[in-house]
Amino acid sequence: MRGLWNTGAGVGNNGVMYVDPDSEADEIPVGRLRDHAWLIRFGGVVGLFALITIVWSYVVDVPIRDPGGSMFLRRVLLSIGLFAALAVVDAALRLGRGAYDPRALVAKLRQRWSSRRLALAAAGLLGYHLVYLLYHNIKSWVVFMDVQDEGLLRLDNWMMFGHSPAVLLHDLLGQHTAAIALAIVYEAFSYLVTLSFVSALVFANRIRDGYVYVTSAIWAWILGAFAYYIIPTLGPFASAPQEFSGLTRTFINSRQDNLLADREYLISNPAAPDAFASIGAFASLHVGFTFMMLLMLRYYGFRRATHAMTIFLFGTIVATIYFGYHYIIDDIAGLALGWSAVALGKWVIYPKSRSRPVAVGELLKE
Repeated sequence: MRGLWNTGAGVGNNGVMYVDPDSEADEIPVGRLRDHAWLIRFGGVVGLFALITIVWSYVVDVPIRDPGGSMFLRRVLLSIGLFAALAVVDAALRLGRGAYDPRALVAKLRQRWSSRRLALAAAGLLGYHLVYLLYHNIKSWVVFMDVQDEGLLRLDNWMMFGHSPAVLLHDLLGQHTAAIALAIVYEAFSYLVTLSFVSALVFANRIRDGYVYVTSAIWAWILGAFAYYIIPTLGPFASAPQEFSGLTRTFINSRQDNLLADREYLISNPAAPDAFASIGAFASLHVGFTFMMLLMLRYYGFRRATHAMTIFLFGTIVATIYFGYHYIIDDIAGLALGWSAVALGKWVIYPKSRSRPVAVGELLKE
């Protein structure tokens, strides 16, 4: 079985399958690889999305901007720092318990991270951040379209038999302690996103397997960007603010206020270099990306982590409705988006059927 941490495998004297964690099929020179078209396909996805963004920028007559003027650079630097830290952890785990000699650790890092492997990892990180930047720009330009919140508000009430789903949650969970707890759940998403895609590139024995995750994540942003144009909406917190007036005020409320202010500023001053919006309800990328993470954990064979992510997904869905970020249909569309992103990510990197990767837990005693 070829797997995430496996390019060389066998059966030990005790009959248990073992995997050579230092086997590096990715280190074969490019010219000798039987199939390296996945790199071209990955680059093609990034390049096509960049071309679409450039064309759409011309149509709306707003240049591509970096939110805040430094989001791209800050996120790249954060990823590099996290990558370096996780690479040390990875090397230590591969040395085994009681073998954390500094010289052995450095030797393991040099063995594991050849110039070619580092270049592939850098390309994955750069491609991801470029797509993320373009995604934010396309999402920003949705503000020039007419919103359709009234229809989704009616749909929400119809699905809940004449009741607001947010109000039902407020009555069920309360508006104080639950607001604080769900705000933490909602905020944790951004940290998990960064940690997850960097970890995939670091810990995969075959970096190509790590690219399955990165490519799926890229597809999640791309599909999300297009979804915003299918049903342009602001979300219940903007279209029915009275339903959320009783909630204990948290940083969620301040962020929602900023979203509305940024939207108005961009509409009024589209030529301003600092005009940038980031509001959109359909589909829920919080739900979509979280579901994508869950499916990827299952793909890599992390049973316990998959169960934990299932709980986190449920909490995220509740939080999106509770705070009025999304309508019910947004979350349903988010689940479909996450599944589609994983299917497309696997297809880009491994277009032919392939065995499930060996779980890291099988190798490092999860």
